[in-house]
Amino acid sequence: MRKSLLAAVSLGAMLVFSGAAWADVLVGIGVPVTGPNAAFGAQIQRGAEQAIADINAAGGINGEQVSSVVGDDVSDPKQGISVANKFAADGVQFVIGHFNSGVCIPASAVYHENGILELTPGCTNPQYTEAGLWNTIRVCGRDDQQGDIAAAFIADNFKDGKVAIIHDKTPYGQGLADATKAALNNVDFKEVMYEGVNVGDKDFSALIAKMKEAGVTLIYWGGLHTEAGLIIRQAADQGLEAPLFSGDGIVSNELAAIAGDAVEGTYNTFGPDPRLNPEAQEVVERFRSGGFEPEAYTLYAYASTQVLAQAAAAAGSNDPQEVAKAVKEKGPFSTVLGELSFDEKGDRTDADYVVYQWRKGEDGRYTYFRVEG
Repeated sequence: MRKSLLAAVSLGAMLVFSGAAWADVLVGIGVPVTGPNAAFGAQIQRGAEQAIADINAAGGINGEQVSSVVGDDVSDPKQGISVANKFAADGVQFVIGHFNSGVCIPASAVYHENGILELTPGCTNPQYTEAGLWNTIRVCGRDDQQGDIAAAFIADNFKDGKVAIIHDKTPYGQGLADATKAALNNVDFKEVMYEGVNVGDKDFSALIAKMKEAGVTLIYWGGLHTEAGLIIRQAADQGLEAPLFSGDGIVSNELAAIAGDAVEGTYNTFGPDPRLNPEAQEVVERFRSGGFEPEAYTLYAYASTQVLAQAAAAAGSNDPQEVAKAVKEKGPFSTVLGELSFDEKGDRTDADYVVYQWRKGEDGRYTYFRVEG
């Protein structure tokens, strides 16, 4: 009798906990926790987790609490697919991530096969939404939009310059470089060099010597901050007086740690700094009070999670396909980035980029400041 009673109690407890687990909305956070882009992964993870905590405190999504699981994609496409398959096996319904376009694009196909909606804060390669899948939502802008802004700035400010376009051969890096190249060529501005390097390369002396010989006065870099910092520092060491211009992939204060004083004068494109939005101030202070500066993609991840919650409320359903439909049809959504609406592909209807330049702030540390005008 005692064994039967214990068994009944245990079974009851299992059913209670099982019911609670199934009642939760399960969100996967797919990011590079380790590897060269871990700084960006930390931004996205912290942003998504804080948003989930705030959403739960406000009652959850359609009355259900949200739980999360983190997958480390290491910025590697194969590992990203493994993470996506693990999320599917775990019953994840929604994903915030990934960061790298080369990871995000193949992972989105796995999510599509398994009925999972993906909202990316950082995947900028146009192919992500151009594939026409129902489950791809992009809360950032696209590389072709970014390339247009960079090309216009270069054409206006480096009219007689000699530009070298260098990329890291990845879907993000080469995609950004190609978009900028196409936009420059459209205004009859022809680069003097176009070359690819490998992710993880450390010695760029031969490339820099070639750029010096070609008389390069501006380096356009398609890639991330890890290689960018080395190119900037080594170019300065070799006497190449040519600033580097890049995209959102260098928007990490780690760039200055790699490049040192040579980072001064570096340019990049990125969206208007969301930390300055009045709608974001309370959230920004919450991060800072916890000792974390919400730079770059932190608030994009927070906004991605806000869009998820508000679209689910608008749909009156936590079914991923219904939520995806609501994202595209029920905006605008009120987020820390401002009011966001999306088109039928899953792209923002109002994505905007501006130009920044790196210099020392009042605290004596290098960071990026918006170039006005």
